[in-house]
Amino acid sequence: MAEPVHLFAGSGDAATLRALEAILFAASAPVSEAALLERLPTVADMRVPLRQLQTIYANRGVNLVEVADGWAFRTAPDLAHLLSAERTAERRLSRAAMETLAIIAYHQPVTRAEIEEVRGVAVAKGTLDILLESGWVKMRGRRRVPGRPVTFGTTPGFLESFSLAAIGDLPGLDDLAGAGLLEGTPPAGFTVPSPRDDARLDADEDPLDEDDLGMSTEDALGSLQDDSPQTLRADEASQDEAKRDHEA
Repeated sequence: MAEPVHLFAGSGDAATLRALEAILFAASAPVSEAALLERLPTVADMRVPLRQLQTIYANRGVNLVEVADGWAFRTAPDLAHLLSAERTAERRLSRAAMETLAIIAYHQPVTRAEIEEVRGVAVAKGTLDILLESGWVKMRGRRRVPGRPVTFGTTPGFLESFSLAAIGDLPGLDDLAGAGLLEGTPPAGFTVPSPRDDARLDADEDPLDEDDLGMSTEDALGSLQDDSPQTLRADEASQDEAKRDHEA
């Protein structure tokens, strides 16, 4: 059996140092000298054992440091990189963004005008920007109609984020009803499209041009602008929703 190591041997009052170590180690916040004196009233000058304990821990993985009006154990500065971790900031999508994402997922390949037809309101460029930046949505091609609008579809990142093996695993009408996500009785003839995300372009789609790959969403959607007062009002509302997305 290994011999016990006496960390505080020859360091003054070993019992006091052990008590200080225990109190500071268990504390969730820096402990003031006054609070330590309440725990250890027999200590005449609390700074003496604190300095001794600080010296003992000076070259260890954790150091005893004076923080504001208290004392606390902290990771040694030269080892901080070993404990750093990357975190992905979570951001809530607005209702407009979630509806737009759902329409793209179920109706792809779909254009902005087709999304607006399903939603009944204009779709802000900012909303599509957020979905493109998230990596869940991509520009697929251009619809072979006047104006050649961009078509959108989902990405493998969408499947990964929502734990789907394939786009066909999205819930259908019976699944949505069984989960209580449909209020009331759907109207006669109501159906949920069978989603697909084939990489092959449809017969009415042209591939994106080289210039399309580097352009902004604003440029891609510019040809779809409608300056009628009704559309402008709807677009302003969608812009507000997109702004809330960015601020979330």
